[in-house]
Amino acid sequence: MDKLQELLIITMEECGELIQECSKAIRTNKYKNNGSLQEEIGDVLCMIELIKDNKLITGRELKNQVELKKLKLMKWSNLLD
Repeated sequence: MDKLQELLIITMEECGELIQECSKAIRTNKYKNNGSLQEEIGDVLCMIELIKDNKLITGRELKNQVELKKLKLMKWSNLLD
């Protein structure tokens, strides 16, 4: 396995762990001050930083994708009202 494969595999694993913690937060109604959720969010953000460091996406490209997602959320959800 090369470095980029390992990077993406660990990123997938961390995203899976974040999914689990989101589910637990919903089940327990514990959204704020949730250390486990904070930890998993931090782990995913760390992996995203490593993805940027390894030139799989630039900061600019990532920012553009974030803005596109916000536009979709404005259309399809009430999160950004």
